[in-house]
Amino acid sequence: MIRIQDWLLPETQTARLVAATLLRLILAAFLGGVIGLEREFKHKPAGLRTNMFICFGSALFTVLSEALAGSFGGDHTRIAAQIIPGIGFIGAGSILHSRGSVTGLTTAATLFVVASIGMAAGGGLYLPAMFATIVILVALHFLGWFETRWNLKPIAMAYAMLGEDAEAIIGDVNAVLNEGHHLMRTVQVGRTNGDVSVQFTVEGTWHEHEDLKTKFHKLRSAKKVEAEPAPEVE
Repeated sequence: MIRIQDWLLPETQTARLVAATLLRLILAAFLGGVIGLEREFKHKPAGLRTNMFICFGSALFTVLSEALAGSFGGDHTRIAAQIIPGIGFIGAGSILHSRGSVTGLTTAATLFVVASIGMAAGGGLYLPAMFATIVILVALHFLGWFETRWNLKPIAMAYAMLGEDAEAIIGDVNAVLNEGHHLMRTVQVGRTNGDVSVQFTVEGTWHEHEDLKTKFHKLRSAKKVEAEPAPEVE
């Protein structure tokens, strides 16, 4: 790790120290960016830049913690130790971002682990940093698919219906939802080409949504029914 007195070393040795430090920072930015891309593709609020900056910043603070302590004396982990409460503050903000419900837990946990990857890269622990990145990507992608496939986690589905009477559509929809103990959320009513458009979201498992789609298509008040997964809020 580079310290102020290291600049007095022979040029070759100083160059090696600089290269090693840059390698740690570049690796941290790369690993954070890989996780950020996965989050970006899923349209999460904490995407590419957020994860990259957190991973890079954690690595840089770890480098500074060792470099400054080695130069001026003191605890080598003092600066790095403040990364954890700092990331906790950011994670709490992501959890409280959505009103009325506890959401963003996966995003907060991801940021927490990304910071640890940055610290590992900044400390020169390359293999643990890369292994942790692989584990996170597997968990975010495949476990999410597994939860949806086996109905372990409810998903939000956005529905859009066209008809002549908004009240009739809403009444019929509520009757269907009450049978399965579901609720309409974020209801919006508008007009499209002379017809009334009713848009809303419903939370449920994949099989429950398939059943709801079948029932919604049978409603006489709705001329057209469309459904697509709503943006996830983890």
